[in-house]
Amino acid sequence: MIRNKTIFSLAIFCLVSLYTTPGLAQYKEKTRGTVQRIKIHSKLLDGNLSGDSANRYVSIYLPAGYQSESKKRYPVVYFLHGYTDNDAKVFGFQQHWMTLPVILDTAFAKDPAHEMIIVTPDAYTLFQGSMYSNSVTTGNWEDFVARELVSYVDSHYRTLPAKESRGICGHSMGGYGAFRIGEKNPDVFSAVYLLSPCCLNSPDEPATAMTSQFLRADSIKTIDEFKKADFFTKALFASAAAWSPNPVNPPFYLDLPIKDGNLRPEVLHKWDANRPLNNLDQYIYNIRKLKAVAFDAGDKDKGIAASIEKLDGELNKYGIAHSFEIYDGDHINRVGKRIEEKMLQFFSKNLSFTGSKTSK
Repeated sequence: MIRNKTIFSLAIFCLVSLYTTPGLAQYKEKTRGTVQRIKIHSKLLDGNLSGDSANRYVSIYLPAGYQSESKKRYPVVYFLHGYTDNDAKVFGFQQHWMTLPVILDTAFAKDPAHEMIIVTPDAYTLFQGSMYSNSVTTGNWEDFVARELVSYVDSHYRTLPAKESRGICGHSMGGYGAFRIGEKNPDVFSAVYLLSPCCLNSPDEPATAMTSQFLRADSIKTIDEFKKADFFTKALFASAAAWSPNPVNPPFYLDLPIKDGNLRPEVLHKWDANRPLNNLDQYIYNIRKLKAVAFDAGDKDKGIAASIEKLDGELNKYGIAHSFEIYDGDHINRVGKRIEEKMLQFFSKNLSFTGSKTSK
């Protein structure tokens, strides 16, 4: 269990910036939370081969009561953003399809007894997303979130620093990351919620991986060519950087699952090993330690909806209680409402809002 004593040394960079997020002005001052966007240094991301900065932005939502009740301590939920996103988009500093602080303000104004601190790290990388995985190429992202970031937040904010008061969630790539990190760290988190999680399973047939994106990726040889690629081709590089890194294969320091037009089974096996539905049996003991698990997806998001149906079946097979729903929607159009009406209620029900000042 994480203690107040800092496990890893993190230094705060620059001054903490306080923002009033666009859209919050419609609410009364007493029901409005505040956002801090800070920058911290991670030893676990330092020296990554992609050249991404180890000084990472982190956006933190502090509920209205945090300022008015100076002795009160709060549960913390870590919200992981999706591929191509960053914390600034999710928190409304950049144009986006969702502004999380507005959603949080709305929910906590209705239920102030269950206010929480919400934390989102910036996981945007050279490859436009870290996959929240440990990799020599992109850095040890899952350990950064579960260890360094949690330790930093607990030592700098009035949290309830125990796993019973700590949850993790995310959308798309962030949903994948939340499950990956949650199943490996039941000593840190007690509740996990996945919103339209990507990448849970491998293609049913290896041949289905032979897509035009794979073939286009095989032709990309420089960083400049990568930057001009389409979304799915870039996502292949992000996956390879996370799951099949290669420290002696510049300039990308990764192995793609295709070379010279031919699939590479040895690389696909590495990818398969990083798909939660393929290794669920390895983490059943850990998943049983979690107090609560929930996941959902829109019915129009067919591939992801099918994958969470499989996850539902696997958890049922092992007798692990969980919540599961496929709703009317696509990959993003209902996510804001799902956060307000489902995800936050899930954490209100399953996290502890009382506890001692320090972890035991």
